[in-house]
Amino acid sequence: MFAMETWKLINEKKISMDERCHVLTLQALCRGGCLAVGLNLLANLGESHHVTHLLDVYNYFLRACVDVRSELYADCLDLMEHRFVGKNEATYLELLEIAVWKQSLSAVRHIWMDYSKHYNLDLPSLRKFIWSFTRLRDLKSAYESLQLMVALATEGTLSNRYTEREIESAGRGSPPPPPPPPPRMALPRRRHNWYHRLRRLSPVIVASSCALLLLFSLLSFFARPPIEVDRRRSHHHRSKISDGVDNGAAATVSFRVPKSGGKLQRDIWSSRNSEFYCGCSNASTKFARAAAITQPNRYLMIATSGGLNQQRTGITDAVVAARILNATLVVPKLDQKSFWKDASDFSEIFDVDWFISSLANDVKIIKQLPKKGGKPWSFRSMRVPRKCSERCYHNRVLPVLLKRHVVQLTKFDYRLSNKLDTGLQKLRCRVNYHALKFTNPIRKMGDKLVQRMRMRSKNFIALHLRFEPDMLAFSGCYYGGGEKEIKELGAIRKRWKTLHIINPDKARRQGKCPLTPEELGLMLRALGYGSDVHIYVASGEIYGGEETLAPLKALFPKFYTKETLASKKELEPFSSFSSRMAALDFIVCDESDVFATNNNGNMARILAGRRRYFGHKPTIRPNAKKLYRLSSAKSNMTWEAFASKVRSYQRGFMGEPMEVRPGRGEFHENPSSCICEDSESKAKRDSSSRKIGKGKDTPTKDEDVVVDDQNSNEDPEWSDPDDEDNGDGLQENSQFNETLLDYDADVVTSDEPELEDILSD
Repeated sequence: MFAMETWKLINEKKISMDERCHVLTLQALCRGGCLAVGLNLLANLGESHHVTHLLDVYNYFLRACVDVRSELYADCLDLMEHRFVGKNEATYLELLEIAVWKQSLSAVRHIWMDYSKHYNLDLPSLRKFIWSFTRLRDLKSAYESLQLMVALATEGTLSNRYTEREIESAGRGSPPPPPPPPPRMALPRRRHNWYHRLRRLSPVIVASSCALLLLFSLLSFFARPPIEVDRRRSHHHRSKISDGVDNGAAATVSFRVPKSGGKLQRDIWSSRNSEFYCGCSNASTKFARAAAITQPNRYLMIATSGGLNQQRTGITDAVVAARILNATLVVPKLDQKSFWKDASDFSEIFDVDWFISSLANDVKIIKQLPKKGGKPWSFRSMRVPRKCSERCYHNRVLPVLLKRHVVQLTKFDYRLSNKLDTGLQKLRCRVNYHALKFTNPIRKMGDKLVQRMRMRSKNFIALHLRFEPDMLAFSGCYYGGGEKEIKELGAIRKRWKTLHIINPDKARRQGKCPLTPEELGLMLRALGYGSDVHIYVASGEIYGGEETLAPLKALFPKFYTKETLASKKELEPFSSFSSRMAALDFIVCDESDVFATNNNGNMARILAGRRRYFGHKPTIRPNAKKLYRLSSAKSNMTWEAFASKVRSYQRGFMGEPMEVRPGRGEFHENPSSCICEDSESKAKRDSSSRKIGKGKDTPTKDEDVVVDDQNSNEDPEWSDPDDEDNGDGLQENSQFNETLLDYDADVVTSDEPELEDILSD
């Protein structure tokens, strides 16, 4: 606490701190367990100060993470990778302890291989590896390591100290140089003699290495940080991309964006094996009819939250919640007080009569709450936790419902667990994909927009481009716009008083920020879509306006929106209502041949699940974490290398069948319980392909091989700042809607309203 107060006072007084002060402060924070604050200081330390032994500081932080079992070690490793800080022997040994703590034998083996490539095995390191293998019960590897230790000791090559080469490779930001092959058992005598000859040259080697190290240190000190260079380039030279024109990097590396997407050994307009998968959500014979289970005087009212797609998840889950409670569902109320301020009710967006009739066998639904003795019912308003399970509803809501007969669940979005029994999951799909239909006026206008796109081209891409000022302000991301951007978005950000302060650079590195229009356009070109492709863009007001959109329009000049496809008179019945305008975009995106998005928000998730259910049409969702790093380095590579990496990184993010293992991720984006496989037809196809040789679906280098990679990269999910709290005052102590997290616990410590998913679509 003393260190933090001192640091705060120094910052307030604007007193400059030298390297030693920063390092001592970090050490104090680590010893005191304040690792989150320490990580923030470590990030700033690397950017604004020249630290002689920066790698040692990172190792110290990793040591602290091991001591207190903190998951922040992952952020530290990300920071090291982003800053191009290499690893030395101490780093590997800290990683070894983390691997043992995480019970990851594969990680220990990987560290063993990596360490052996870069360093001579000495007594401390071998003891550490033997200890690690033993703790993880890999006694065979432990015994082999012990044998190696004995063999090296017998031959006199086992050192108990750091070698000169290891000291040299611990320099700032320099990965260890490739060493000679690691020593093995029964080394030949000739190699042993060469070792002693080499030792005589060690003073010359050390002197030369020190001189080179000093030279590189001076160069790195005077060179501008690569991140800042990229930021200034992106701000002052706004992506002068034109097809076939060098983008300013011709003096070093020729990064020329071609007009054509190139010839790829795959169909860019369809998904592999999609013909063998189809939606299947019919109820089984064991699924009881609503008339048999609905209890009298038991009514469930729902108040949804957010924009159109966030509310859609609430409506879908409301039907299932009513089924769990054996209650009659009153047609849900739409959120009219949120960020979007849309006064539309349910019947003005969705076909309410179809909604009620199509679900009559599953849940009893009524338009209005009936009166009790000529008087309105009194009801109890309450809220359930995010991802509430069946047992959670029985424990929390059912007792109140039995007592009061009418319960209203407020701010209802993502309030149902991803993990339910198959019958309830299929009911979810019947609601979302069959019962929820837009009203006739919305459907007709949406179909007109689709038809007008089809008149222009046989195939088209729909882009959901979330790059509005509110979106960027809420996310806290930074896109290189300097003081102007910080000031403008900061003013908008003040609207949400409870938002936590985040590191914009860290958010971008971790893939938690939407891609820019330019980054999205380059991704599509790399995936094979040329400048002749027609694109429909669904978006609100783009931050930066035409200047921000210019790179995307240069890549894809055949650029359309609903405003360019329809007249003002045609759009007039919808233009004053954000949800109805969003519904038009939803229809076009759903009907498109390829759907791409620059974010992982509500519309992206809902459409990803819907397109899986109705035939697995290509749905491109960016692997933002890897693509951001690639975009930052594109000026130093050729277009061919860039495109190859994009195609590699996007495997597992293209909407292919079985791309994500069943049961993983948010159910609305991966409705695996409602997708059936025609395994017999697939087996016949595979059999015939083997008879005639290489089949058409044999994966190639550039093909979208099915990989369960959707969640392995901490797939980000952008939420929406759709509303302020409805008068309850405090904000709920809740995290963002992480794909991998299912809050199925029956007890949650807080019932306060939460920060909503950023900018509901």
